[in-house]
Amino acid sequence: MTRALSDLDLRLAALLGEAGFTRAEPPLLIAADLVRDLVGEAMARRLFLTTDAEGRELCLRPDYTIPVVQAHLEGPRAAEAAAYAYLGPVFRHRPGMDGQFNQAGIELLGRTDREAAEAEVVALGLKGARLYTDGPLRLALGDVGIFMALVGALGLPPAWRRRLAKDFRRSGMLAGDLKRLAEPARGAPTHAGLLAALEGSDPKAARALVTDLLSIAGITTVGGRSAADVAERFLEQAALGAGGLSTEQVGVVEKLLAIDTTAASAEQQIRALAKGAGLAMDEAIDRLARRHDLLASAGIDLGAARFSTRFGRDVDYYTGLVFEIHDGAGAEARPLVGGGRYDRLTDMMAAKLGLATKVPAVGCAFWVERLAAVGGRA
Repeated sequence: MTRALSDLDLRLAALLGEAGFTRAEPPLLIAADLVRDLVGEAMARRLFLTTDAEGRELCLRPDYTIPVVQAHLEGPRAAEAAAYAYLGPVFRHRPGMDGQFNQAGIELLGRTDREAAEAEVVALGLKGARLYTDGPLRLALGDVGIFMALVGALGLPPAWRRRLAKDFRRSGMLAGDLKRLAEPARGAPTHAGLLAALEGSDPKAARALVTDLLSIAGITTVGGRSAADVAERFLEQAALGAGGLSTEQVGVVEKLLAIDTTAASAEQQIRALAKGAGLAMDEAIDRLARRHDLLASAGIDLGAARFSTRFGRDVDYYTGLVFEIHDGAGAEARPLVGGGRYDRLTDMMAAKLGLATKVPAVGCAFWVERLAAVGGRA
């Protein structure tokens, strides 16, 4: 049975309100297709599904971020900055555990002072966690933008940039693809002319063209896969057929991804590596430095916080800062608080809703049951 909201949960909600976050109460049921398109397969398999009277498929909200962002984008002030807080039930299939549990969190939308907004979210995450426990807390930081800046500076073709972006979120894939990138280019494929025409074009338009060509040829399924799936696989595999990096460049990628140090020394190590390799990554590194300066100004000990260039998440909408707050005593291995910058989510959602609005976004979720357990007050 889901734990009832405690006095500490209510104190957390009050803290977030005092910090300027407006309480959001989104609907329990939201469009299932929207969620599937945004959260990826792993989360999609955990949805609680139903249908309405018109036959539209709905799901119980698996988190608060999607319905809160949707309500903001569809509201009259979508182009304005806004700060939202929430506390209540979310629903996910969790083997051996209750599928309904409480979650609190914050979303900062539309803030153009990006690093200041990020530092505010991290600092408030720590302050909220401290309500529940006097024990040690461990802050883990990362920045997806650093890896993407590296990939961009290497001058790789679009297909490889997209592939490595996926690899960053999937364990066990990156090492193999880096090895493949260092291999000599194979002979030109018979479809090189088509690939040359598609290279650099919009991925959706390229998939649509190949899907149309397959349909014209009368191909609708191959081994149970749709023409669209076949087109996607064809474009990726063909475009990835040639190597693109020297052994030295692969070594630079591996060195960057091996950086796991204190947040206080991360910028210096990354900047030295980029400079030594002649890679134009200053913009991303400068953003990291500004964020860390602001975190230090907020009283956060960067010498105790860890920064890893390999730290990411298994969904593709995070675009910059990622962070987690853990139990420093190790009694709970899972994060107590987690979040980051998710501009890609708002971009994808705006496109799905037919909106032209661009909304920078950063936020975090508090796992209140875990926090209560760590504090001995479950």
